[in-house]
Amino acid sequence: MAFSADELRVLRRALASALHPAPLADEDVQDCLRLADSVDEAVREAGRLRTFLLADLARYREALPGSAAGYLELLQDALAAGYDPRPEDLAALRTLRGHPVGAAVLRRCQTLAEHSVRARLAGRAVRTGSRAPASAPTPRTRLHALPGGRAAEEPKPQQKPREKPQQEPQPKAPAPGERPVPKPSEVFPPRRKPVPPPEQLAAG
Repeated sequence: MAFSADELRVLRRALASALHPAPLADEDVQDCLRLADSVDEAVREAGRLRTFLLADLARYREALPGSAAGYLELLQDALAAGYDPRPEDLAALRTLRGHPVGAAVLRRCQTLAEHSVRARLAGRAVRTGSRAPASAPTPRTRLHALPGGRAAEEPKPQQKPREKPQQEPQPKAPAPGERPVPKPSEVFPPRRKPVPPPEQLAAG
């Protein structure tokens, strides 16, 4: 993309205004808008040309080997424009190894393809960071029980208190003015042996 002298002056004024903000005249604003429209149109035109070039390259590739000269010329123009050679281009160039230009273009495309693969792998490595590979063995560690945790939260079974032996109830002292309860021996006195009359004792 090339700018004319007038477009470069407009671009310079726009950059100066971006670095040192100041009110612009209406004419300067219109020049900046026209320059932006021109840049957008150039970008769109470049996209259209690239699409046309790739479609033309595919047609010449399908017509090989009769279209070898045209294919090699188009491929070199595409490479100069930043085209990344595809696997089908490498396969087509291998059939043109006997052509001196074809052999040179094949070496160039192989180098570009190798750089592209390395760049993609490097990008993946940067995205993954320091993530360890899944197949790496992890060191075995012996687990030890630590204080606390779930076992500490579980309530321990409470021990039942030992039951004291039952003691016989002690007789309560009678309250003043209250008759004491008689004992069984007092209610039913023990029977005494009958004493023989004195006559039997004298006869014996």
